[in-house]
Amino acid sequence: MKLIIGLGNPEKKYEKTRHNTGFMAIDRLAGEWQEKPKFHGLVSEKTVDGEKIIFYKPTTYYNDSGIGARSVKDFYKLDNNDILVIHDELALPFGTVRSRVGGSDAGNNGIKSLNAHLGEDYARVRVGIGQEDRHENDINFVLSGFNKSESDSLPHVLDLVDKLVHEFISGNLEHISRKI
Repeated sequence: MKLIIGLGNPEKKYEKTRHNTGFMAIDRLAGEWQEKPKFHGLVSEKTVDGEKIIFYKPTTYYNDSGIGARSVKDFYKLDNNDILVIHDELALPFGTVRSRVGGSDAGNNGIKSLNAHLGEDYARVRVGIGQEDRHENDINFVLSGFNKSESDSLPHVLDLVDKLVHEFISGNLEHISRKI
């Protein structure tokens, strides 16, 4: 059994923002969502490549994602090597996708919350949302939508994320950095 967590914010106004890239990615893979108040989130269960997968979207805000994630982990008695988190990464240029196991939060408050509740040794897929010429407030930027060019390329980025999720499920996730 594997747990795939997508990070984002629950309100409709955040639906198409950069900070909800994790939700966008997981929505492509999961089935029907069920609200689970005891997990502070939405859960979808399905079998992928012969493996039972729990897809999870916190209904807490991004910065408190660890609370519900810990509840899901404990309920299903999972180890951290059975957990993959998909999240946006401001430090990476748009179109860059990196995977790895463990590491610091690098200033990402959602990861900081997960690390506090789970430890640091779970797999991650980091989806770049940054722009090299950006000169505005980080909070406003991550809560903004993608520009036209990025919106047109986003499906290709999410295709790469899908591939990495399937690699994780099959036990073959490598530490990679790819740019579309």
